[in-house]
Amino acid sequence: MPKRVDHEERRTQIAEALIRVAGRQGLHAVGMRDVAAEAGVSLRLVQYYFQTKEKLLFYGLQHLTDRFTARVGARLAAAGPDPGARATVEALLLASLPTDEESRTFHLLYSSYAILSVTDEALAAQPFIDNPDAAENALTGLFRQAQESGLADRRADARTEAISLLAMTATMGTSILVGQRTPDSAVAVLRHHLDRIFTPS
Repeated sequence: MPKRVDHEERRTQIAEALIRVAGRQGLHAVGMRDVAAEAGVSLRLVQYYFQTKEKLLFYGLQHLTDRFTARVGARLAAAGPDPGARATVEALLLASLPTDEESRTFHLLYSSYAILSVTDEALAAQPFIDNPDAAENALTGLFRQAQESGLADRRADARTEAISLLAMTATMGTSILVGQRTPDSAVAVLRHHLDRIFTPS
């Protein structure tokens, strides 16, 4: 009796291969043939599941985002059953800094996809992520929660602080990738700003 194929498992296998190859070569240089070789499958099979390179890249980004979500969850679990707003914000932001191989790959590929989608119409036609404002909205809500509990400066604008921290974290992530600063120095800057926000006025 022929072995039953788990299609989702096969897609995941191919997505993982894409992430490994793109982490080494850069997203712009990856071809479907490269991914097939890395996954140990035929080019025809990759084309069967994804049809186009753009669809493969988008699925890979979704898979990468799922892995990032799991990293945040692991950080929150380590912080205890009720980590609070400050620890939750810190977990989300620190998980996105390229401080190890997993987060380095996430930052590199996520940034590369955003840049490629500016000039590639096929990529631009697909949603970048299901909810581009998800992180901004989550941080805004956490800051407001802390303000209402008297744990953060009530005079601060929660959404502006969320936007600023996300932009700062993304820029510092790039500066780590290019060797401008160390992960430890970036974490110190991030915590400095969190100390400012989470100090009641």
